[in-house]
Amino acid sequence: MWEEKDQSLYKQFVFQNFSEAFAFMTRVAMAAEKMDHHPKWTNTYNRVEIWLSTHDAGDIVTDKDRKLAKKIDSIKI
Repeated sequence: MWEEKDQSLYKQFVFQNFSEAFAFMTRVAMAAEKMDHHPKWTNTYNRVEIWLSTHDAGDIVTDKDRKLAKKIDSIKI
């Protein structure tokens, strides 16, 4: 579940290994590019952490973030 904190949506994803995490990030990157809305994220081995906020709106959570979060949740490995 996405958590709203510090003016962003946050979620951590955990995978079996680095390859699965990287494949997920690749799919998210393609979806984000299509939406022209790019996440702040980190990857450490099998863990991907994502923060979403809309920079053009003053770094707050907007519908754009919620739409991307929903799209990210639909991505399967």
